[in-house]
Amino acid sequence: MSPTPPPEPVDPAALDSLRARLDEAAQTRLGRSLAIRHINTGSCNGCELELRALHTASYDLERFGLRFVDSPLHADVLLVTGPLTRNLKAALEQARDATPEPKWIVAMGDCAVDGGVFRGSYAVLGGAEAAVPVDLTIRGCPPAPAMILAGLRTLLEANLK
Repeated sequence: MSPTPPPEPVDPAALDSLRARLDEAAQTRLGRSLAIRHINTGSCNGCELELRALHTASYDLERFGLRFVDSPLHADVLLVTGPLTRNLKAALEQARDATPEPKWIVAMGDCAVDGGVFRGSYAVLGGAEAAVPVDLTIRGCPPAPAMILAGLRTLLEANLK
């Protein structure tokens, strides 16, 4: 096995701009930072590795005003990863019902969008949209942390109206 390549250099000016835009959009829309609840509906954990990268010094998710919460009761966004498996459909629906308004659902990764490489399996219903309406899709297998941040920014800025 070859070692993991180092992350690409991050432009500090681009990060500062992204942080300012995310914070402004979250404050305008919600009056506070954006709370995210991650829901794994049967993934291979590739997307989860990229989510963990958002907590590293390179990205430092919380400096953008984004944070993960432990309950859908405290969330603004349900971030779904993995193909929607039959046994987790009800859990996803319950998490959506428990999330207060305004709420958004983000399908992250090809599997959460349409079932990805698992599409057609007897155990897979497809993407998250097979159970709940999806507001944003972030494609990739898995999507890079920068793509995840850009997607969340787009979600906030699109919903300012």
